[in-house]
Amino acid sequence: MTVTLITGANKGLGYETARQLIKAGHTVYMGARDTGRGQTAAGELGGRFVRLDVTDQPSVDAAATAIGEAEGHLDVLVNNAGISGRYEPAPQIDAAEVERVFGTNVFGIVRVTRAFLPLLEASLNPVIVNVGSALGSEGIVTDPARIESGVPALAYASSKAAVIMLTVQYAKALANMKVNVVEPGFTATDLNGNRGHQSVAEGAEIIVRMATIGADGPTGTFRDRDGAMPW
Repeated sequence: MTVTLITGANKGLGYETARQLIKAGHTVYMGARDTGRGQTAAGELGGRFVRLDVTDQPSVDAAATAIGEAEGHLDVLVNNAGISGRYEPAPQIDAAEVERVFGTNVFGIVRVTRAFLPLLEASLNPVIVNVGSALGSEGIVTDPARIESGVPALAYASSKAAVIMLTVQYAKALANMKVNVVEPGFTATDLNGNRGHQSVAEGAEIIVRMATIGADGPTGTFRDRDGAMPW
């Protein structure tokens, strides 16, 4: 049985990814900060709730201990938890706002990945999927033909650029694991006020695809549903 942990899994892309992976036969631990919402989501899908606040080290450590005691290993880690921050012109964004967004989107990935590495190393086919964004791609946000080039997202975009580089660094260092970053696309979720043009099922497709790669799968890549993305 493939054991999977998804952070931020009580709604949106995390919830849908959990649904699809449970359907595929994974044992899915659904991480969420809010116990009530997390338990409800896990109950709806047949997942296993684990309280996990990616911004809080004791919470992350407790989750790693709980899953370790129950399973002894972790096969797939999906670093999905994220916040959007404010969409305002760059000069209006202060350091506190950038720190807040990085706290979840960047430091949260480092905190969770580091805590769960021992369990991933106990897997026969360990996989890490980081949820990124086209807004973190220099090649995309500097292309005037792309809608992303006009989005004022200093904190969010820079945090997702950091996620891309985190992925590259982990992939280089963890030769026994498959570590990739994905762009779900502009999906209707709370993160964007449900303005996205595609469904959560469509958005989760690339996350699920990369979460289910085999030992011969790629590592250190940035992809969306259609293939490789520019850095």
